[in-house]
Amino acid sequence: MDLEQLLGVGLMFVFLADIFSTVLYARAGTGLLAPVWDRLVWTCIKAFAWPFGRARSHILCFAGPIIVVALIAFWAVGLTIGAALVIHPELGTAIRPSSGDTPTDFVAALLVAGNSLSIVGGGDYAPHTSATRILFLTNSLIGASVLSLVLSYLVQVYSALRERNALALTIDLLTGGTGDAAEMLARLGPDGDFASAASEFGNLLRSLAATKEAHHFYPLLFYFRFKEPSYSVSRMSFILLDLTTLIDTTLDRKKYKVTIGAASVDALRQCARLLLATLDRNFPTVDETDGASRPDYFHRSYSVAVEVLQKAGIETQPDAARYVDQRRQWEPLVRRVGMTLGYEMDEIDCRRSIAS
Repeated sequence: MDLEQLLGVGLMFVFLADIFSTVLYARAGTGLLAPVWDRLVWTCIKAFAWPFGRARSHILCFAGPIIVVALIAFWAVGLTIGAALVIHPELGTAIRPSSGDTPTDFVAALLVAGNSLSIVGGGDYAPHTSATRILFLTNSLIGASVLSLVLSYLVQVYSALRERNALALTIDLLTGGTGDAAEMLARLGPDGDFASAASEFGNLLRSLAATKEAHHFYPLLFYFRFKEPSYSVSRMSFILLDLTTLIDTTLDRKKYKVTIGAASVDALRQCARLLLATLDRNFPTVDETDGASRPDYFHRSYSVAVEVLQKAGIETQPDAARYVDQRRQWEPLVRRVGMTLGYEMDEIDCRRSIAS
């Protein structure tokens, strides 16, 4: 085996290891090449969309599917080039067609490599030694296995995307389509009765935990962006974090002691932050310091929320200072993730238009 063939074996090993770590090991940030490639494609799409102004949002909606296609092509090309490097020195000797001359250029090696990796096959090139027969057999097994794994992976990704969208839609409907956590809390406790809210919190927690783990297992989900902000991870996380913060800092602590101290409420807060932290840690999020909200806006937003709850017949014990302190801890995460995917804060914080 010469240097070219050793290089080909090494290249195939690297790409197979990347497929293994991305598809089978399935943890955010563990891929060898795929995370870098995905970020490169995402950066190119954002750069292309940037001059289009308001139409930029529509262009970014294609990012997820484009990255999926680009990743599959990246793996296919990498494996084909690796196999071609192994096959190239054998052309005309151990590997040749049944009749006629044998081209020995690298393009011909790419053609033979592609055919040997394909489950369909094709071409009239055939191995004529035991070693090259084993090579062709190995390539066909690799091709069939990778195809099966990738197809299964895509099914799981789109299934997880559907579940994420279902959760986002559920949260938006619970706010009455307003995207305001105060409206959601008022609907969960009509006339101050939160008797049925505990089960709803539990349902949301289970769906949110599944969504968090889906982003951990299938990092490609991060790049699926929809035109409607209501489907964004940043907005649904913002609503849940604002909801749990309002419960902790606004409800009358004596009357609603059970609701405030419910394990599901605290778990919702923690899970939403874990989801945002996973995305913030494993993806190139945008620095949010330039557009950070001021404490005076937080106070105005809180005043609007308290008014909504009081109008709904919910007894309140406002603590604006605690609300502002808690919100300053989690809003930067929301802002960074949202801005990375091209959402403005006005699209995430729907109370902003009233409180500003």
